[in-house]
Amino acid sequence: MTNSPALTRTWLPTAAAGFTLVCWASAFVAIRHLGHDVTPGALTIGRLGIAAIVLGIMVYRRPRTWPRGREWPLLIACGVMWFGIYNLALNEAERRIDAGTAAMLIQIGPLLVALLAAVFLDERLTKWLVVGIAIGFTGVAIIALANDQSGDRDLWGVLLTVLAAITYGIGVVCQKPLTRRLHPFEITFLACVIGLLTASPFTGEFVDLVEHGSASSWLWILYLGVFPTALAFSTWAFALTHMDAGRLAITTFLVPVIAIVLAAVLLGETPPALAYVGGVLCVVGVLVSRRRTKAREPEPLAGVPADQPVTT
Repeated sequence: MTNSPALTRTWLPTAAAGFTLVCWASAFVAIRHLGHDVTPGALTIGRLGIAAIVLGIMVYRRPRTWPRGREWPLLIACGVMWFGIYNLALNEAERRIDAGTAAMLIQIGPLLVALLAAVFLDERLTKWLVVGIAIGFTGVAIIALANDQSGDRDLWGVLLTVLAAITYGIGVVCQKPLTRRLHPFEITFLACVIGLLTASPFTGEFVDLVEHGSASSWLWILYLGVFPTALAFSTWAFALTHMDAGRLAITTFLVPVIAIVLAAVLLGETPPALAYVGGVLCVVGVLVSRRRTKAREPEPLAGVPADQPVTT
């Protein structure tokens, strides 16, 4: 018993963070694999439906604080954008581009969060943020060029992934004020349900999946709903309570690396060579955006991934 606190401070939080990163990276691979047989709408409904059930059980088992008044519009915007449109766009994108490329492109999410926070949350728009955005979107342009020049890949897939990153940014900015009073589990559960309703026009596709979907497809969808969507939020929150937030946020840059390795092993595909250069620039852009102009200047919201990191 005397060793328990020491263990908690060392390997348990590290293991929780590692589990989270692998889950998020594997989600890109699972979505890419399922894209051959499952439509984006059906996949979104299946994944969010399973996640809502798991998160609902987690919320039910703890004291609950529900939104009220002006919190609802923010929550609805978060659910529609981050959980609904994000999933639909990313699912369609990964029918066109490989998992590693999608994972690299999504890394521009923190840049978009910081930019939107400067506009809507009165965060300071620093010169380093502007430089970081320029570097990050240069990386996006290079990735787009790399995919446009490769015969088996689609430029529209790049644009759809950028759309997913934009909706992620909007969702995080809408969610940020909610965290002052609401627990992340309640926010995530309700946003997941709202995202599920957003995808309801594709119910016919989901019914077809229920009737004709293979057991293998359902196992992958079950995995997506339980692990990257529901459990990974819990293990990330645990790691965050025991580790430095800034350093933990930096580990999310390992997600594209893990996704590329998993895709190479499980799917036998890798991004085009030039896309790696663009991916590095996306990461560099985020790192540059976090620099401070003055010692007393508050850090821009690009640090949000420590609380709400880029997920799939």
